Amino acid sequence: MGDPNLDSPIPEERAGAFSWDGQPMTLLGKALSVGDKAPDFRLIGKGFRTVTLMESAGKARLISVVPALDTYICDKQTRRFNEEAAEFDPQDVAFFTVSGEHPINQGRWCGAAGIKNMEVLSDIMDMNFGNAYGTHIKEIRLDQRAVFVIDGEDIIRYIEYVPELGQFPNYDAALAALGEVIGNS
Repeated sequence: MGDPNLDSPIPEERAGAFSWDGQPMTLLGKALSVGDKAPDFRLIGKGFRTVTLMESAGKARLISVVPALDTYICDKQTRRFNEEAAEFDPQDVAFFTVSGEHPINQGRWCGAAGIKNMEVLSDIMDMNFGNAYGTHIKEIRLDQRAVFVIDGEDIIRYIEYVPELGQFPNYDAALAALGEVIGNS
């Protein structure tokens, strides 16, 4: 039997947990909490390689989740975390951006945007990440904007589920949490 987080067919529904221009939307998957064990995931990376959380075991991770890379706030969010990632040792910290877009489109956008310090991953195949992390927007099959900081022992140390599509995440809070995880507070 596989990991229940990877194989769960019916995720919990959270009606009205997110909004798009004030329009309530339903999120699929349980809302996680600080202190929870981070669920494993199965995402598609560059070259259609399958990427899991366990591949970065032992490292701190910052996972930035966006609905669509080529939209204003998602673009700014990804560029900001890419810039911040350059300040961290990749032996200690892994930076990821997750979206429900096709990996080919992600690759094009990353090339044009110069994204080199983080790995951009696709949730397109089965919304596995979104269902496990509670970010899957049911009505549009994309992921909600969110930020997760996970320590090297796979414990979630920071979460921000951004409740409205048009809002930026709290970069300073996420980066401060990451600094605490790696001992640079």
